Amino acid sequence: MDFIKYRHLNYLTISKPNQTNKQTMKTKEALVTALWKFIAQRSGIDYRNYGGSREAFMGDYRQILRDGRDARELLRHIELRDSITGAMLEQSLTGRLSYRGGEIEYVTGQYFPTEYRAAVCRALAECLWHWLRYGGGTLNTSADSIRKTAVRCFGRGIARRWFN
Repeated sequence: MDFIKYRHLNYLTISKPNQTNKQTMKTKEALVTALWKFIAQRSGIDYRNYGGSREAFMGDYRQILRDGRDARELLRHIELRDSITGAMLEQSLTGRLSYRGGEIEYVTGQYFPTEYRAAVCRALAECLWHWLRYGGGTLNTSADSIRKTAVRCFGRGIARRWFN
């Protein structure tokens, strides 16, 4: 299990932490902690909103669980990379997702339980995309090479869902 969970460590380099950049590391740690907390919260999905349709409820519920697994995998990858700074991570939190006062805020579009983890996945994938493109240990100039790296790092499922 550990090999599968951390298989991406074989493909990308881990840079050593910069001793002069302690404030940035604190910002990144605070942001990562807030994201872990945001991902871990209960979804609040309610069976009564589905009009008794078990199939529709379970379809959304499985998607919520999958988005949570994907978000944890992407966030773990970001957490292990010291070359990904808090500023880079904060810049990827755009649109409905923001970081204010030490907490993650999300503006709901339709239905919060089905959206909030997917929004985190989109933001984390954007951060990783820019990191892979501009300084992730290898020079990736094309979208195809970034997608291939994402497949090697995260597997075909996560790469297909978030790096398209």
